[in-house]
Amino acid sequence: MNDYDYKKLDSIFHSRIRLAAASLLYHDGSADFNWLKIQTGASDGNLTTHLRKMEEVQYIKIKKSFSERKPHTVYSLTEDGRKAFEKYVKMLDSFIRSTI
Repeated sequence: MNDYDYKKLDSIFHSRIRLAAASLLYHDGSADFNWLKIQTGASDGNLTTHLRKMEEVQYIKIKKSFSERKPHTVYSLTEDGRKAFEKYVKMLDSFIRSTI
């Protein structure tokens, strides 16, 4: 086996919900909370917690507004978030390829 250090994988993305949300945001550019909730199958509270973790490290930015008197929240990856996600995917790919 290769001497690949799996501990260097960014733990922010190493969660199923955060990985799914980051993948969706990377692909689509931005998405609102309800769409992310549907796509990930997460509950409101669970998704909020995971998105907050990505916000704390400044991997996502949030735009809040109102639409027909209802709150509307849109998420997108920051430039740092995009770069970190790309690095994570490359490292994960390298790790997987080194073990097969």
